[in-house]
Amino acid sequence: MHSRIGLFLSPVHETGQDPHLAIRRNLDLVDHADRLNYDEVWFGEHHTLGWGLVGAPETMIAAASQRTTQIKLAHGVTPLSGHHPFHVASRAVHLDHLTRGRYILGVGPGVPFDAATFGLDPKVQRKRLDEALPTVLELVNGEERITQKTDWFELRDAKLQLPRFSPQGIEIAVATSGTSVTSPRLIGQYGLSMTSFALPFALMTPGAPDHIGLAGQWKHAQEAAEEYGQTLDRDAWRVALPVHVGETRKQAFDEVREGYDRWLFEYFGKAAGRDVLSPGASREKALEDRVEAGGALVGSVEDVVDGIRRMQEATGGFGTLLVYVADWTSWENTNRSLELLARYVAPQINGAVSRPREAVDFAIAQRAK
Repeated sequence: MHSRIGLFLSPVHETGQDPHLAIRRNLDLVDHADRLNYDEVWFGEHHTLGWGLVGAPETMIAAASQRTTQIKLAHGVTPLSGHHPFHVASRAVHLDHLTRGRYILGVGPGVPFDAATFGLDPKVQRKRLDEALPTVLELVNGEERITQKTDWFELRDAKLQLPRFSPQGIEIAVATSGTSVTSPRLIGQYGLSMTSFALPFALMTPGAPDHIGLAGQWKHAQEAAEEYGQTLDRDAWRVALPVHVGETRKQAFDEVREGYDRWLFEYFGKAAGRDVLSPGASREKALEDRVEAGGALVGSVEDVVDGIRRMQEATGGFGTLLVYVADWTSWENTNRSLELLARYVAPQINGAVSRPREAVDFAIAQRAK
């Protein structure tokens, strides 16, 4: 039974720990999620700032494919501005084989933190996404040979030699941050899947004036789909945000408070140079403010179930919640949170609790007769 919950592994790890063990931890976490019946796990790609240690997510996906049995494995995402489209497509088809059809290709322009390393302006990142996306789509799921020349890549009668493992094609998703309508419109134009980050993730500041919101992202994608004659499926829409579940609300907040503070102020504030607090906001209440604004779900099972239902109502409905694993607490606490999500939150969201409860009600009614 599908849990309709997945993991988003940026992955970020607080500095000061063994990088090798941090990388191994990610693979162990995928094993844990696979056993808990999570639907999918996404690996990000980062090259700067020290916390995001995975610069080659395809290697992590390949390794995880040999350790797992049912969970889908996804690029989250491949920055098309930094990779030749032919290489992106070739790796995607190979991973489709290694996972036996459990691979999802997520794409995006690339994070602004890494742009300077490659001598790119963020506007150039966006331009390259627009140029490369239709080429990647044809190379991965099409049959035609491609001849194309831009100022950064060239193809001559290009076509992959290796056929796809998945006859229906590889699912391709585009990431959206909520601060631009460009990515949602690309999603609609090509009829792709959408992976959204709750709150203005790039700015980390609740209430940013250019934040279009989750519902706005879907609206712009849907408008573009209608314009280009495409069809979008809300079931293929993922929403990613940090989630932590404890036995009680107090326990959940106590477990992540210190780690959240370091993640926000050391990673995004100090390393990335972002303004992480709204004017007049309190550092001591930063975690509560984020949860209240809908940028994280922290609390008991009941709190998180209620939070997901509010998100579903506010957005009009999405398919999968991606738990952004932010390394806010110990590995043991994180594992326990994922267990609570799988055992008690997911079945209330996907309806799996209905039949057992119905059986109890039926038995009671029959005795009353």
